[in-house]
Amino acid sequence: MRMPYLRRVCVVSSSRADYGLLRSTMQIIQEDQKLQLQIIATGMHLHIKYGNTYKEIEIDGFKIDHKVKMLSNLDTPNAIIKSMGKGSIKFADVLLDLKPDLLIVLGDRFEILTVVSAALVACIPVAHLHGGESTEAVIDEAIRHSITKMSHLHFVATDDYRNRVIQLGEQPNRVFNVGGLGVDNIKNTKLLNKIELEKLLDFKFAEKNLLITFHPITLEKNVEEKQFKQLLLALKLLKKTNIIFTLPNADRNGEVIANLIRNFVLNNKNSRAFSSLGQLKYLSCVKFVDGVIGNSSSGLLEVPSFKKGTINIGDRQKGRAQASSIINCKPEKKSIGLALKKLYSIKFKKQLISTKNPYGDGGASKKIVKIIRTFNLTNILKKKFYDLNLL
Repeated sequence: MRMPYLRRVCVVSSSRADYGLLRSTMQIIQEDQKLQLQIIATGMHLHIKYGNTYKEIEIDGFKIDHKVKMLSNLDTPNAIIKSMGKGSIKFADVLLDLKPDLLIVLGDRFEILTVVSAALVACIPVAHLHGGESTEAVIDEAIRHSITKMSHLHFVATDDYRNRVIQLGEQPNRVFNVGGLGVDNIKNTKLLNKIELEKLLDFKFAEKNLLITFHPITLEKNVEEKQFKQLLLALKLLKKTNIIFTLPNADRNGEVIANLIRNFVLNNKNSRAFSSLGQLKYLSCVKFVDGVIGNSSSGLLEVPSFKKGTINIGDRQKGRAQASSIINCKPEKKSIGLALKKLYSIKFKKQLISTKNPYGDGGASKKIVKIIRTFNLTNILKKKFYDLNLL
C-alpha cells in the first residue's frame, strides 16, 4: 500500500527549452514515493506556431494537470504585456486548485515571472533553477533576478552563479550549486543514429552541416532583421553545407526572424526549418552537425558536452560562463565568416577534444530532488535579506 505523499511538487514548463532541462527532474519526482508531481504547461507549449510541444510532455509519460493558455498570435511588446496579464488571472485559479507545497520553475521567461508572481501572493514557496546567470542584452536578465527575489530555494549551475544569488540577498544555506541540468538531459537521453534522424527530419546530412538557432535581442530596438540578415549572408557563402534552422522563441519581433528563415529555406534547397525539433531530435542533431550557430543558451550550456563548437553571435548570452569551444563574434557578415573559418580549422578541431563543460558532468536532477524532498519548508516564506560584509 502506498504511503501518503509528503509534499506536492508542482513543475511549471513554458517552452521546449525549459522542458528539456526539467524532464530528468520531473522523472525522478514522479518515481519518488513521497512526492506527488503536478505539472502546469503554458506559454509556447500551447501554441500551434511553436509546435504544440505540450504533446512531448504527454508522450514522455507525464500527466499535465493544467494547461494555461496565455500567448497571443502577436509578438509585440503590447501583446506580450497583455499575455502576462491573462496568465496572472489564470494562474490564480490553477494554483488555488492544485495547492502545491512547492513550485519548481526554471530560467527567465516572462511566462515564468507571471506564475511566480502569482505564487508569491498565494504564499506558495518557489524553487528556482538556473538562477544567478547573466545575459546582458535581453530582458531575461531582469526577469531572472526578479524570480530569484521571489523564490525561496535556489539551484544554480556554477559557484559564480551561487555567489551572485547570495549577492542578491539570498541566504547561503538556501542556494545550492548542483551543476547544469542540460548535462543531465544529454546523459539520460538515448540519441538517434544518423539514419533514424534523417528519416524523422526528412533531411540528408551533407559533407558539412550546421544547426542554427537565433533569438531576438530584446533590450535593443529593431536590430533583429539587420543582425539575422548578416548571418544569412555569411551562410550563403558556404559550399557543400546543409543547414538546419530552429525557429525563434515567442519574444518581441521573433516573427521577423522566422519569416527571414522561411524565405531563406524557400530559396536554398540545402536548408530546412523546424518550429520545434524537440529534445531528442535537437540533441541528436547536435551530435551529427559540425557546430551550432546563433545566440541560444543551449550553445553554451549543452553543446560543449558534445565537444562541438558553438559560434555565439552578439551580446544575447554575454555574461554567461563559457567553455573553450565557444567562438564569440559580432553580428556582422565578416565577423561571422571568420568565426566559421575558425570552426572548421584543424587547430580548433584539435582543441575541441579537451573541451570541458563549465556546467558540470551531470547529476543535477538527483541533487535537486534530494534537497526538495527533505528541506524544511516551515516558515520558508519569511526571508531575511543576507547582507554581504563589504569592506
